[in-house]
Amino acid sequence: MNCFNTDKRIKLGIWGLGRGSSFIESAKALNIDVVAGCDYNAHMRDRFKKTCPDALVTADEDEFLAADFDAVLVATWFPAHAKDCIKAMNAGKHVMCEVTSFFTPAEGVQLVEAVERTGKVYHLLENYPFMKVNQYAKKLWSQGIFGDFAYAEYDYNHDCRSLSFTYIDGVPVMPGYEAHNWRSWLHSHYYNTHSLGPVMQITGLRPEQVTAFHITPSLPGFLKTPGNGRMAPSLIQMSNGGVVRNLIGSSTCDTHSKRIWGTRAYLDFTGNCYVRIGSSGHGRILNVKPEWPELGELADSAGHGGGDFWELYYFAREILTGEKGPWDVYSSCDVTLVGIMAARSSLAGGIPQRIPDFRKAEDRDKFRNDNDVANLTDPKRIFPEGHDQRITEKFATVMSKFSNYSGDMGMILLRNARDGMKLYKELAGDADRYAVIEDVRLLIKALPELAENCREAKTILDAYPDCLAATAIRSSLELCDCEWVMDTDNAIAELKAWLADA
Repeated sequence: MNCFNTDKRIKLGIWGLGRGSSFIESAKALNIDVVAGCDYNAHMRDRFKKTCPDALVTADEDEFLAADFDAVLVATWFPAHAKDCIKAMNAGKHVMCEVTSFFTPAEGVQLVEAVERTGKVYHLLENYPFMKVNQYAKKLWSQGIFGDFAYAEYDYNHDCRSLSFTYIDGVPVMPGYEAHNWRSWLHSHYYNTHSLGPVMQITGLRPEQVTAFHITPSLPGFLKTPGNGRMAPSLIQMSNGGVVRNLIGSSTCDTHSKRIWGTRAYLDFTGNCYVRIGSSGHGRILNVKPEWPELGELADSAGHGGGDFWELYYFAREILTGEKGPWDVYSSCDVTLVGIMAARSSLAGGIPQRIPDFRKAEDRDKFRNDNDVANLTDPKRIFPEGHDQRITEKFATVMSKFSNYSGDMGMILLRNARDGMKLYKELAGDADRYAVIEDVRLLIKALPELAENCREAKTILDAYPDCLAATAIRSSLELCDCEWVMDTDNAIAELKAWLADA
C-alpha cells in the first residue's frame, strides 16, 4: 500500500537500534526503506541485522552518517539527542528524534539554529498525541465543541523500574556493575512529553510557565537520586491562561488520565470515552466512539496505540510533499523546556519558571550558555573506584530480577501474594480471591530462586554498603521481606498452610 501519491522513496538510517527498531514495520507502508542501522551495542546490532539483512549495520556513527540515505531516526541515549541530531543534519540528513529533543537549554538553542541553518526537516517522535482517542479529541476540539481551554489532567505515571537495569528488550545492562545510561537516574520531570504533548496538540496552545513541588518519598528498587523513582506533578500555565496538571514519574499505580475541561464542554477519555456538553456541570453526558482518520487500519498494528505509525507518517509526508507536520523544532522545544523547567522548579521549592520561546532570538540569547542539568548522575560510577567486578558484575541482573515486569518473580509477585493474603477476607469477589490464591501458588514456586537472588544481592550490599548502587539493593531487600524469603522452607510451609485454609 502506498500512502502518498508519489513513487519517491525515503532511504532511512536508524541510530539507536533498541527503540529505533520498533519503527521498521510501519516504515514499509510509508515510502520508507530502512537501509542502515547504528548502535554501539552488539546485541542490538545483531537483532537489527536479522530484521534488515541487506542494511548497513555499524557501531561507527561517522561511517553510518557517511552512508547514502536521506533521513535518520535518532533513538540514541536521552542525553545525546541534540548532539546526535545536529551531527545528522550537518551530514545532510532530515531528522526525527525520540523524546525529548535536548537535555539542556543551551542544546535547545543549538538545535533550533541547526534546523534553521540546514533547512532540514526536524520532527519530535512524540507519539501519544496520535493515539486514536487523542486524535479524536483534537478533531472535536477543532469543531469548537469545547469552547476555550480551562484545565486538563493528563498523566504518564508509569513505573519503568526494571528499565533502570536493562535494555529495552529486558536484557540486563552490560557491564553488569553499571545502571542504565539515563533511565536509572533521570529526573522524572524531564520525561514529560507523553502527557503534556497531547494537550498541546489537541488545543493548539503553548506552555508559558510551570511550577512543581518535589515529592520526597520514592519507590524501592531505584537508585536514590533526587528526582527519580517518584511521582512528579506540575502545573503548567498555557498561552490562553488555562492550566494543565501534568503527572509523570513512577508510583504504586500506573495512571494515564485524559481529562480536559473547556468553557462549553468536558471530555474524559481515560477509560470509557465520554463528553459532557451543555456548558454546565449538570450537562448531558454522551458516550462517544473514537474512530481513526483515514489510514487507521495501518495504525492499528503499530506500537503505542497507533501513535508510532502516525509520527512516522507526518515525517514522511513533510519530506515527500512539503506539508508541515505537528512537531516542528519550535513546538518540540516548548514541550522539552517544560520538563527542564519543572525539574528546576521542584528542586527550588516550587518557584514558578517561565518557559522561554526559542522562536525568539532574545530568548535564545538568554539561554545560549545554560547547560545546567538537574540531578546529573554517572551510571558508570555507582560503585566505589576499584570495586571487585567479580562481585559487582551481578548487580544489573540481580536488580532486573527484583523488578521483573512480568511479575512472575521479585518484588511485584511477593507483594501481590503477601499483601493479597492480608486483604483476602475483605475481598469483594471470587475473581480477586482466585487471583490472590494464584499469586501465592506462584510465590511458592518462585521462592527458591528469589531467595538465591536475595543472597546474591546481600553479597553485593555487604561488600559495598555505602555506594549509590547499595540504595537500590537495600530498598529492594526490604520490600522483598528478605529474611523471611531466605528462610525458604518455613516460608513455603507458611504459604501452603494459608492455601489450605483459604
